[in-house]
Amino acid sequence: MRDRMHPPRMSAPSCIVPPTEQLVIRPHIVPLLPTFHGMESENPYAHIKEFEEVCNTFREGGASIDLMRLKLFPFTLKDKAKIWLNSLRPRSIRSWTDLQAEFLKKFFPTHRTNGLKRQISNFSAKENEKFYECWERYMEAINACPHHGFDTWLLVSYFYDGMSSSMKQLLETMCGGDFMSKNPEEAMDFLSYVAEVSRGWDEPNKGEVGKMKSQPIASSAKAGMYTLNEDVDMKEKITAMTRRLEELELKKMHEVQAVAETPVQVKPCSICQSYEHLVEECPTIPVAREMFGDQANAIGQFKPNSNAPYGNTYNSSWRNHPNFSWKPRAPEYQ
Repeated sequence: MRDRMHPPRMSAPSCIVPPTEQLVIRPHIVPLLPTFHGMESENPYAHIKEFEEVCNTFREGGASIDLMRLKLFPFTLKDKAKIWLNSLRPRSIRSWTDLQAEFLKKFFPTHRTNGLKRQISNFSAKENEKFYECWERYMEAINACPHHGFDTWLLVSYFYDGMSSSMKQLLETMCGGDFMSKNPEEAMDFLSYVAEVSRGWDEPNKGEVGKMKSQPIASSAKAGMYTLNEDVDMKEKITAMTRRLEELELKKMHEVQAVAETPVQVKPCSICQSYEHLVEECPTIPVAREMFGDQANAIGQFKPNSNAPYGNTYNSSWRNHPNFSWKPRAPEYQ
């Protein structure tokens, strides 16, 4: 039971048939090899191309290049790709061609091929795209799917139909209006030529010009100071002023809105303590005026008795008072 529970380690046979020719692999070559993990974002064709470039660089004098590729390719596979290689049927790969075919069949499925073929057949130029940029993007789509199966004349036709009107005018002008009279190979070469020439006509972006003109002043300025492009500086000032005006307008709108939403009567009426009206609009004022008017009228109609003896005001009664009246003194007789 112990032997059955802990069996001896057994390695599965490799899917690659070992060649009879001997090849010595130098240790410093393996770390320089590209890696492929089997992710959807990785391009199998790009991996194979880079791998072959490395192999061609370190090719030994008498060794077969296909043998070297067959020996080194398993070192480039990692994770899912390595698991796939180990799952292949033992001794099913006999040459580098067989290994390439199985690798592309696994990691370049049909749906991916059809998607890239649609990118080629439905190609169209982007808005404000330069001729050379459009051509480079088209060639990237072709190189991403080398097994697209399109003939050369179809590739020329797809690109020509996808060009903008200005690109077609440029192309026809440079070839004298006889582009369609060229054969497919000449047409492809001429498209590549126009793209190369038009690259020299392209002007750098304004942002790049500003960076190029911003140079440090070594002779007449302190360290760390730079000369700024006047156009860029003026645009920045205009942008800042525009932003400031927008902020002021927004602040003014908020103030107007706050005033509109705030009630006019801020303090309560001093008479009735109400917030719904001003003091001069208080409804109790007419009532108070009427009340005080009646009191005033009543006071005005009251007249003190003029014959009241000895009142506070002057009247004739004081004249008859025995202490205040004046009478001539009688003469004295001796």
